[in-house]
Amino acid sequence: MQRAGRHGRQPPEGGPMENGVGQEPGTPEPPGPAAPRAPRSRPRLVFHTQLAHGSPTGRIEGFTNVKELYAKIAEVFDISPTEILFCTLNTHKVDMQKLLGGQIGLEDFIFAHVRGETKEVEVTKTEDALGLTITDNGAGYAFIKRIKEGSIINRLQTVCVGDSIEAINDHTIVGCRHYEVARMLRELPRAQPFTLRLVQPKKAFDMIGQRTRTGKSPGEGRAASGKETLRLRTQGPAVLEEGPSPPEEEAARRVDDLLESYMGIRDSELASTMVEAAKGSPSVAQLAQGLDSVLGEFAFPQEFVAEVWAAVCHAKGDKE
Repeated sequence: MQRAGRHGRQPPEGGPMENGVGQEPGTPEPPGPAAPRAPRSRPRLVFHTQLAHGSPTGRIEGFTNVKELYAKIAEVFDISPTEILFCTLNTHKVDMQKLLGGQIGLEDFIFAHVRGETKEVEVTKTEDALGLTITDNGAGYAFIKRIKEGSIINRLQTVCVGDSIEAINDHTIVGCRHYEVARMLRELPRAQPFTLRLVQPKKAFDMIGQRTRTGKSPGEGRAASGKETLRLRTQGPAVLEEGPSPPEEEAARRVDDLLESYMGIRDSELASTMVEAAKGSPSVAQLAQGLDSVLGEFAFPQEFVAEVWAAVCHAKGDKE
């Protein structure tokens, strides 16, 4: 993890430096200001974490992406990283609005939701849309982020928000991205039953009652003291950066809504990436080329790209 900063160039041994130019040995140095202090060491970024169903509080640091974050949490609680379905920030509840994405506030408290019971559900696709919105945890598990009211899935009481989709008709989908899972579900034929194998987050009913009586868990409802966040990257080190501006947040929300409408997924980090790409593109055509070069596997339709462009332009207009 790196904090951007400037570090002075050190003079070579045996060769004093003045304004970056070496002097001959023996040449007296002109009087000048005192030597600058050595740069401060980077602060350690330590985050607090618990298992959502109940555990002592642990401390983690030194991760640069979601997979490494899961590995650190697993190490603290002596579990396998594959046990972790997803994490929420500042709440132990299965709250998809508090889902951990690619950014963590420096004061955020991380709750890890681990595997609970496995269940199988038979579904008959009587309509083209099942009413599911899929997201993933960035480490191999796709799960249900939203269920549309009145939809096919909504009528199945055993299927819940937060359930991880482990298999479709006994075909494992562990390791698939959210858009791949959404595509598989869309392509299932109508009027033909299929089976979903789901894994629900682990629950502790005795602790739910206890938490209701005693109030919030440690870190519950805790908000970052500033807008500075830790940005997790797929490649390279994590970096500290300022949070998005209100227009950028609005644009990202609009793009996330478009992802759900067109593709049946929600992914705030993907939406933010697309907003950044749109800000640097002078036209819809350039945006389409840029998205294809970095996100070609999504195969975004042209009308979707046009709506992304319009959403970003609308947010800029709101700012003005």
